[in-house]
Amino acid sequence: MNPKIPINLPPYWNIKLVKTYLNSGDFKRARQLFDKISEPDLQLCTVLITAYTKQGHPEEAIKLYAKLRDSGKVNPDKLALLSVAKACATSGEIIKAKEIHEDAIKYGFDSDLLLGNAMVDMYGKCKYIEGAKRVFDNLRVKDVISWTSLCSCYVNCGLLRDALWAIRAMGLSGIRPNSMTLSSILPACSGLKCLDLGREVHGFGIKNGMEDNMFVNSALVDMYANCSSIKQAELVFYNMPQRDVVSWNVMISAYFSNGKCEEALNIFDQMRSRGVKLNYDSWNAVICGFMENGQTQQALELFSKMQQLGFKPNQITITSVLPACTHLESLRLGKEINAYIIRHWFSEDLTATTALIFVYAKCGDLELSHRVFSMMPKKDTVAWNTIIIANSMHGRGEEALLHFNEMVSSGVKPNSVTLTGVLSGCSHSGLVDESLSIFHSMSKDHKIEPDVEHYSCMVDVLSRGGRLIEAYQFIQRMPMEPSAAAWGALLGACRIYKNVDLGRIAANHLFEVEPDNPGNYVLFSNILVTAKLWGEASETRKLMRDRGIKKVPGCSWIQVKNRVHTFVVGDKKNDQSDKIYKFLNEMRKKMKLAGYLPDTEFVLQDLNAEDQEDSLCNHSEKLAVAFGILNLKEESSIRVFKNLRICGDCHNTIKFIAKIVGVQIIVRDSLSVTKKFLSAEISQQKVATTMVAIIWNISQQLCNTRNGINLGSVEQAPIGKVAMQQHCRYRQIHPFSLGQGRMNLSMMAQKLAPKVIQFTRCCMLFDSKEERHTLSAMKVYCDGIIVNPSFSSNLKVPSWDTWNIPSISSIVFG
Repeated sequence: MNPKIPINLPPYWNIKLVKTYLNSGDFKRARQLFDKISEPDLQLCTVLITAYTKQGHPEEAIKLYAKLRDSGKVNPDKLALLSVAKACATSGEIIKAKEIHEDAIKYGFDSDLLLGNAMVDMYGKCKYIEGAKRVFDNLRVKDVISWTSLCSCYVNCGLLRDALWAIRAMGLSGIRPNSMTLSSILPACSGLKCLDLGREVHGFGIKNGMEDNMFVNSALVDMYANCSSIKQAELVFYNMPQRDVVSWNVMISAYFSNGKCEEALNIFDQMRSRGVKLNYDSWNAVICGFMENGQTQQALELFSKMQQLGFKPNQITITSVLPACTHLESLRLGKEINAYIIRHWFSEDLTATTALIFVYAKCGDLELSHRVFSMMPKKDTVAWNTIIIANSMHGRGEEALLHFNEMVSSGVKPNSVTLTGVLSGCSHSGLVDESLSIFHSMSKDHKIEPDVEHYSCMVDVLSRGGRLIEAYQFIQRMPMEPSAAAWGALLGACRIYKNVDLGRIAANHLFEVEPDNPGNYVLFSNILVTAKLWGEASETRKLMRDRGIKKVPGCSWIQVKNRVHTFVVGDKKNDQSDKIYKFLNEMRKKMKLAGYLPDTEFVLQDLNAEDQEDSLCNHSEKLAVAFGILNLKEESSIRVFKNLRICGDCHNTIKFIAKIVGVQIIVRDSLSVTKKFLSAEISQQKVATTMVAIIWNISQQLCNTRNGINLGSVEQAPIGKVAMQQHCRYRQIHPFSLGQGRMNLSMMAQKLAPKVIQFTRCCMLFDSKEERHTLSAMKVYCDGIIVNPSFSSNLKVPSWDTWNIPSISSIVFG
């Protein structure tokens, strides 16, 4: 049972008792005592504020200070301001920092050296250089701590050259640097890659007896590592007379930054074997290091080991390991980390949740990205940018545009990345006019001047929209040197739209801008092959060989039961290769019956028709899809990833397979665009009902009961051509009244529905809009029933150019 807390003690005993509770770590009891004191004095308040700051509770320290100040009973003194300034430096709250600065001026302490130095440091930790300079300039006397704090502030704000200026000005003022000054200036040398200056600082430290200072040596290790001088970093580290956990962590990061993962892991193991107490920075350094070097599996193993040893991942750990999900394309792992985020204290952390949005999008589940985004309590610019880019990756330009408008309406200011994401989304959705409007409004509405990325996006928008001449003219009007991305977008569109002349112009520029990129040579060669310009295509390949450029081999991969399976073109190394090729051959037969035509433009050899089809069947993404279907029968969706651009024939093939097998297939290629191929679930009753409605509407347009064809409303309809072809026969067979005619149509539609379902599945492969599917079903109805109710098998079906499906009636009724 807790002892009763006394409340009417003299001030001295109140302070004594509060300190006793604080020293024992009982902050709750200390605060209870403080709150029961009717008029706590300034000294008692300062004791508690200082304790909160030292024990890592800066928010409580700031709240207590505000309560003291706002009470109006006690004016803060220098010690109270000093304590709360340190709390603000820890929390990084810029608004509170400005309030403390105003209080220092109000109570006459703004020129005090000790408090002034603390406020320079406070503003530096808040990354507010203007405030730090204002305090610094107002100091009548400046010591080495003043200059060192200003230097650290410049470094924290990324103003590295200004930090060097501050040190030079310090020397000119006659103040000699100390060890903390050297520790502050070395990160500037590191960031600027100034190895020579770093060596000068090192030499100054040795001459002035600082060679054994642990903080200076740790900064030297970091500087040498960032300047790619790992041998000197090792020399400094191993000659340190003593090392703390920070020194070890710095050396781990040094090895990773120079690509020496094995050495970094050895240092990590040495820490554990020598009894050095690991902290969160130790685990984060090694996990981040493996991630940055592309060794995802090792990072995940250490992530698991960390938890086994009792370390709960913090925000930095989570944001570091989340990219592993995108590298491995593991949606399952992403969901596990999401569950961890929700269960633990940083479920509202912007950095972690924003990273999660991107992970889900890259793993092919945009719906989960939207769900995480909608649950965020507040959304900053980065969060909005991420959801916009996520939609763009999935080719959902309309939704990206919608999010952009919501972002602006919510008062969040877009930046350059925002506009790049929106324009990219527009390019994948054919929103040419919308993107032009956004591009031209950037400067006026958002005060953002278009840069080379925005211009490149616009070239991509125009190119994908088939406006190649405009795209080329847009490049010519760019106020800066056109980027490789701009020329690459034009070259890619030239492949789609078979424009050899513009493709040649774009390729020649790319060969100059990116002479070592094999993709440019291959893409231009493919354009030439499609145009049957075999000689020029051969010359392009020869130029590639002469320059020593090798084509990046295409591969696709899929994760099955926590194992990643990789496939290349014509791959037969997989244990299930026979089953895979058998499955694809069976699919090819079914697809042809459904109207599939092989797109042999993507065969780059001069082969006969049969060999060309066989060649298309060997593409790596088709093999991966087949493997997934054979091994993920219980899964509702299959996710495949490819390192290069997916070809047009594979795009169509996977679309057919998804419909025939009845599974959702998600493919992401090198363009970072996720393509989702949906399965077809069709209701027999729905088909029959929709057929009746559409046939009835067209009947009314054609028949007008007795007055003949209403040409004006039919000519523009997709079905118009066919409908008018059947008009005369139609009226001879069915000279019906409105009511009776609808009943007859309904009966016929019900009888025909099972057959039409099969055909409608085929139609859905070409367009996801239900109206066009049912119009296609209506075409079969007209061909098979209206022309001749008994339907003879040798009936010659009128051609219909709107759909590229051969022998429609024979597919359904044969």
